[in-house]
Amino acid sequence: MNLKKAIVRGKGLSAALAAALVGCAGLAGCRSTPRADLDAGAAAGEATGLGSSIEFRAVGPDGGPLDEPEAIGDALTLVETVRLAVTTDPGLQAALARVRVAMADADQARLLPNPVLNLVLRWGPGKPQIEASLAQDFIAALQIPRRTSAADHRLRRAAAEAVTVALDTASQAQERYVAAQAAAALTPLLRERMDLLERLAGVARSRLDAGEGTRNDLTTLEAQSVELRVEIDQAALIEREERLRLARLIGRPSSAAAWTLDAWTPPSVELAPEEAWVKAGLEHRPEVQSVVWTLRALGDEEALARLTPWEGAGAGVDSTRDTDWFAGPSVSTPVPVFDGGQARRARVSAEQMETRHELTLARRRVVEEVRVAYETLRASTENLSRIRNELIPLQQQRRGQAENAYRAGQSDVTALYLAEQDLRLTRARAIEVERQAAIALVRLQRAVGGAGVAAGVGGNQPWGDSGDEPGGGAATGTEAGAPDRDALAP
Repeated sequence: MNLKKAIVRGKGLSAALAAALVGCAGLAGCRSTPRADLDAGAAAGEATGLGSSIEFRAVGPDGGPLDEPEAIGDALTLVETVRLAVTTDPGLQAALARVRVAMADADQARLLPNPVLNLVLRWGPGKPQIEASLAQDFIAALQIPRRTSAADHRLRRAAAEAVTVALDTASQAQERYVAAQAAAALTPLLRERMDLLERLAGVARSRLDAGEGTRNDLTTLEAQSVELRVEIDQAALIEREERLRLARLIGRPSSAAAWTLDAWTPPSVELAPEEAWVKAGLEHRPEVQSVVWTLRALGDEEALARLTPWEGAGAGVDSTRDTDWFAGPSVSTPVPVFDGGQARRARVSAEQMETRHELTLARRRVVEEVRVAYETLRASTENLSRIRNELIPLQQQRRGQAENAYRAGQSDVTALYLAEQDLRLTRARAIEVERQAAIALVRLQRAVGGAGVAAGVGGNQPWGDSGDEPGGGAATGTEAGAPDRDALAP
């Protein structure tokens, strides 16, 4: 399975926010009692294309295990990588726990404070006196609608933050999987280059023994071989590092990183206009939605701040017994001589101003990330197109000409080997550009709020289904039109 089938399959954050983050049909319904349930795990699963596989998991006081014991077999697909990364991410589990905290706060906001019962018993020269009163804070009752609305908005903020963590983890998993794929695809090309250098060195020795070549030619080829061995070792180290990072991300032991990965296929992207991507990012990014919910919560808290001077005011019934019972209504209220709520209102106003600036910053960050990812993807795909459609055909033509000259006796084998080596070097360069384009695509999709949103914007097919492009399939096998190795034998 290729990357297209994994990342385009996910649904957009808009659906997640509309269905799961909001959790009820409109604010009016949310303000009613009881609170409408909100499943942040389902929202994160929908945003990442994982369905209902994301669940909150409780762990002991010492935390969860560093490595999950579940075995995943010898093969690791991209879909499985994203699933394991998201479902085992402790950061996402912490975010889901914060959603539960916000749920509890929303439930608490719907509750009236308990009435207060006071009993007083006095002894004196006469009969004991009994006083009893029952009072209820009526200001708290008046605050319930605003308190409920503010708590619901903060609940939705917590859910949006959980979706943000899920999308970050999923994107990171995609990037690391792509990096491991590209590293694995590059190694065979390097080894084929080494084989060519060794064959060329053999030809040079034969020519030198026959008195036709020079010692400098052989020394140059031997130096190139040593340099290429260092490059091969470095490529193997990079592949190992990428696999270890991938293993850690999905919560697996480092010793279990020798999986077979999906076959590498190059990206093939048709991009929608840049402004369409920017618009989608501003509308669907959970980071922006989180700040919007915070602003709405602060709007409710601003209304609550106007009642600050009267908090604690209550009404109830007082009764006294001396010889007979006496009872009557009672009212208690603070006298706002010193604290008129001005400090709390100023604080809320400052927080609103801070959050408005944060909203501006979040929107600017979205625009920047979308434009950078878009430009990187555009430039990478253009370079990849030049390599596939111009450079590789020219290198193939050069190799064919060298082969024809060698077979006609017009040239020695050195020119043929050099042409073949340059062609393989160009194919290796194509893999690196393909990797850059693949990662840029993942980041562009993350920048607009998920792969589903990206698919809706551009209708793009990020990954080809075959490696029949000039740059594709360069990692394994023998290329069509390659010269006969027997003809190249020294």
